[in-house]
Amino acid sequence: MVFSSLTFWFFYLPCVLMIYYAVPMKVRNIALFAVSLAFYGWGEPVYILLMLFTIFVNYIAGWLIEKDSGKKSKQRLWLISSVVINLGLLVFFKYSGMIVDTLNMLPFVNISFTAPALPIGISFYTFQAMSYTIDVYRQDTRAQKNPLVMGTYVTLFPQLIAGPIVRYKDVEDQLTKRKETLSKFSSGVVLFLCGLGKKILLANRFAAMWQHLGAADAEGLLARWAGLLALTLWIYFDFSGYSDMARGLGRMFGFEFMENFNYPYISKSITEFWRRWHISLSTWFRDYLYIPLGGNRKGFSRQILNLFIVWAATGLWHGAEYNFLIWGLYFFVLLVLEKLFLSKILKKVPAFVSHIYALFFIMIGWAIFNFTDINALWQFICGLFSASDGIFSESSGRVLLAYLPISLAGMVLSTPILKVLHRKLYNKKFYPVVLFAGCALVMVLCTASLVSDSYNPFIYFRF
Repeated sequence: MVFSSLTFWFFYLPCVLMIYYAVPMKVRNIALFAVSLAFYGWGEPVYILLMLFTIFVNYIAGWLIEKDSGKKSKQRLWLISSVVINLGLLVFFKYSGMIVDTLNMLPFVNISFTAPALPIGISFYTFQAMSYTIDVYRQDTRAQKNPLVMGTYVTLFPQLIAGPIVRYKDVEDQLTKRKETLSKFSSGVVLFLCGLGKKILLANRFAAMWQHLGAADAEGLLARWAGLLALTLWIYFDFSGYSDMARGLGRMFGFEFMENFNYPYISKSITEFWRRWHISLSTWFRDYLYIPLGGNRKGFSRQILNLFIVWAATGLWHGAEYNFLIWGLYFFVLLVLEKLFLSKILKKVPAFVSHIYALFFIMIGWAIFNFTDINALWQFICGLFSASDGIFSESSGRVLLAYLPISLAGMVLSTPILKVLHRKLYNKKFYPVVLFAGCALVMVLCTASLVSDSYNPFIYFRF
């Protein structure tokens, strides 16, 4: 089940809210745990057992680590054991097929293997569970004694499928002492509808535009670049929209999750882009991989090696295909170049130049991200710099004109313009009426869109 579906917001969500607010405060975590398992098991009930096993492993590991306080060797053993089990499950379900295919490239190797189906959201909830155990080991948080609270943390349905990656220490107090208020609930509804609008009214349209213009053999230089723009906007509005919906749902149940996107396409460098894009993942890799490896504390050469490891891991985290590894290393190279000399140049040139530089390499990065077929990727990249087949064909020209208004709207709305307007109008007497009317309009348009069109892809569903 996805948030951007009629089933979710006309059936599942109303039922869950009624159940949640009908039961006493002391059993609301139990209610959330139950409905979150139902949400996850809607499409893949068998993988509920895998999630419960993950909860059990990390709960026991956290308890043992705290029990053996002062016995560093034993604590390290429990931590390593839990990390190995977590990563072992992730590798088996997500990367075993890639590993076997790679081994089969070797001479005289022919392994017959059928890769298992990928459990939805395994990359997200595995990282969440691992952060809990690591934080208990570091004494950044106390071990959770109540297994149901631990289960609620891992399975919490607003951020279960696609994040943001919520660390236990950030929501520890909220799990047991949160306060649900009318103002928090109403702001959650507004944030959810903003995310819904991003997903249904914008991301789905850009996905359709990419389908028309994004083929490796698309005709015309302008058509290919317009297709790449559509992909760039699709990925942003798709994922940031889903994150906004998750944060909005969290507020409806009294939780406050971290912001996951901060207008990344206004960045003037790749370094800035990764401070604004998928913030929860970048923070996770920084705190649990980059810094433990030594960060920038052991000299420049070691820092480069640490960055290489982090960005290779970041690429592979997104998928078990070589293009994701290439995508991660592509950004590694750009970030290293900025550390060496590019950042100094970018500070001296006009802002619009550095902005164009960042957008150019971000868009090329999304092409690498999208094409799992390396030959098709190369053909598309080459086509971006060749006008041998003209600027655009007649058919692509019609598509460009049809999608021109939504493309302009997407480019404007990927900037903080609505945020600025919100701040300026927030204290005006008429603003609540405008806000209510806007939310109602978004709801009506999203409902009409889903009723009339079943095309509702979610690009991050495969992670």
